[in-house]
Amino acid sequence: MKRPTRPSKARVLHWLFETSLAIKGLLCSAEFLAGVGLLLTPNPLVARLLYWLTHFQIAETRTDTLAAWTQRAMEGFPTATQDFYGWYLLLHGGLKLAMVAMLWARILWAYPAAMVVLSGFVIYQLFEFLHNGSPFLLMLAFFDLMMIALVWQEYKALKVKRSTAMAAAH
Repeated sequence: MKRPTRPSKARVLHWLFETSLAIKGLLCSAEFLAGVGLLLTPNPLVARLLYWLTHFQIAETRTDTLAAWTQRAMEGFPTATQDFYGWYLLLHGGLKLAMVAMLWARILWAYPAAMVVLSGFVIYQLFEFLHNGSPFLLMLAFFDLMMIALVWQEYKALKVKRSTAMAAAH
């Protein structure tokens, strides 16, 4: 009986790269759409929606700090703040979505550009972690560092593949 062959390291890394691109694409699409939603939705409606989403949790569990924090934050959520978050999410998500699309299309210059953009996000996330101590920011920084390593690996493999194809063409 023939033993199944194991996938090569390059194949596994490529699969991880494509999987992480798909995850990042979904997350930044949601971020982009949330920004659009914040920009198009009137402020009182956003406040009512967040109240509706959290008041059941607070009624059920009085110690739910996230729900209570969200309600307190919405009490002082002026339109200018909503606009800031809307534009921030729209631009941040849009930038990452464009990056994901260019990597998916295998545009060569996008790989180093994506590594620079992701490095900027990591620096920002670590800076904010030092100020706020949020483990979520540390998790995001770790995911982005893994993504940088995968982008670098994919970039090297793509350059080799393209140079081999060009050499074969001549």
